[in-house]
Formats: sequence, C-alpha cells, structure tokens
Amino acid sequence: QLSDQQKMSKSPLRWLKGVYLPPALHPLNKTLVKGGKWKDVDSTQEKRRSFLHDFCKKYNSRKKLQTHLVHLVSRIYVEDRHKVLYCEVPKAGCSNWKRVLMVLNGLATSAHNISHDDVHYGKHLKKLDSYDLKGIYTRLNTYTKAIFVRDPMERLVSAFRDKFEHPNSYYHPVFGKAIIKKYRHNANEEALKTGSGVKFKEFIQYLLDSHRPVGMDIHWEQVSKLCYPCLINYDFIGKFETLEEDANYFLQLVDAPAELKFPKFKDRHSSDERTSAEVVRQYLKELSKEERQLIYDFYYLDYLMFNYTSP
Repeated sequence: QLSDQQKMSKSPLRWLKGVYLPPALHPLNKTLVKGGKWKDVDSTQEKRRSFLHDFCKKYNSRKKLQTHLVHLVSRIYVEDRHKVLYCEVPKAGCSNWKRVLMVLNGLATSAHNISHDDVHYGKHLKKLDSYDLKGIYTRLNTYTKAIFVRDPMERLVSAFRDKFEHPNSYYHPVFGKAIIKKYRHNANEEALKTGSGVKFKEFIQYLLDSHRPVGMDIHWEQVSKLCYPCLINYDFIGKFETLEEDANYFLQLVDAPAELKFPKFKDRHSSDERTSAEVVRQYLKELSKEERQLIYDFYYLDYLMFNYTSP
C-alpha cells in the first residue's frame, strides 16, 4: 500500500483539490463579537479580504502553482480548542501570536510568562503538516485561518537587525560566514571565522544573488512563499501596523477568553528602537537606487497582495 506521501508525489495536483484557486470568500462569523467598537476594524478587515481575493483571481488566471499540499501548510500552526489556523510570518508579531495560541490551547495561563525559547523551541504547538491528509483538509475547510503580515521593507530590516546586529549562535556562523566570505573583499580572519559584523549592504547582496552561498530563511522569505495566500483562503488578514486591534478583534471572533488580550511587549532586544519607516529609510540609504528597486521587485507579490504602498 502506498503511503500518503508516496501517493502525493505521484500526483501533486490531485491533493490541491479543495484549496485550489480561486478561493471562495467565506463570510466571517461575527456572532461572538461584542460591542460596537470593532466597526472600523471590521470594515478594514473586509476590504483586505476582498482585495486579496480579487488580486488572487486576477493573478492566478495567469499563473498556476504546483505544490504539494503538505508543503503548502508547513508554516501553519493549529489550535484545536478554538479551531484556529495561524500561518507564521516571522517579524510580524509571530512570537506573541504563538504565546496566545499556547494560552488558547490550555498550555499556559498567561502569554506574559512564556519565554522566547519556550515559544520557538518548546515544540508545544502542532503544525498542520503533522496531520494526515484528512486532518489537513478538515481543518483547512472548517477552522478560522489567519495570517498577519508586515510592510516588506520593514520586515526585511527588522530581520537583519535581529539576526545580524546582535550576538547569534546560528545566524552568524551559518549565514554570516558565508555572506562575508562571498561579498566582503579583503575580509579579515576574525570576520571569516565568526561571521559577525555583516553589513546591511552585504546582506542585500546575498538576498538578491541567484547563486546565494547559503539558502533562504523564513525570516526574509516572501509571504507568498511562506503562506501561499492565493492557494489557501485565509479568513482573516491582520497587519503588523495595526497589530493590537486586529489581534484583539480576531480573538473575539474565535471566542477566546475575555481576559486574554494580545501582548504588547517586544519579544527580544526590548531596549532597541522598533523598526519603523524612519529606521528603514536610514538602512536603505546604504544601498544604490538599483538595489532598492531590486528588493522591491523581490517582494513585489507581497506588496501587491496586501496592498502595501511601494516605498
């Protein structure tokens, strides 16, 4: 008997049935929302949903994605009690979202006392690709699916600052060493040995290189390739720019406990200034006009899908 995995590799498109395009725009169940203060948030939400839906209809008439279903859902976290699916976009509030999912799941009483390591390395939350095909389909078709996104340039600069401007036992030796070796002329022995001190311009050279010395990473991968928003019909589209109100509205929609509010704290490097539009401008000054244009081209789909203004 063929395993599900073997069957899928024989006919990947067969398993896309049900999540293939164009996605149906299901009305959100708003019966649990209390009070009139959510009117504006709800109106914004409906605009984002219909914008993405219309974009996907147009875009996908030209391009069909052929991807295994298991790969499509590999970034999606599952919370079975409140029937929530959350697609993780790093640098868009994902650490605090995972804390919230742990509270919803009964794994913690408060989002405020869960450590960074527990969130990211604790393996407390299940991902959708850990279920069998029937489990994946059932959840995709019946759970409330959420994605939270961020302006692509802000997300990129935030990822660079987090991974390369602070000591890091993974990103410096793995990415830093390879980046310095390939893009820094006359690099000294210390830099080549530790991989510390990568400059933003060097990082961008790596990002835009079709022959990268080391692969992509989820912290700067495009949202279109992390969450496949045109293949999975997300019910809720939150934005980092309006994170708190979007998140708290979403918690009402899924009947979260009334006392659970989305945490406001910055997960790491709390003394650092948040990556804002002004901070991004300072970093982009280090690049040529051509490089800035190429970054925009790299994240072009993310800009379009989520209606972000080109910088």
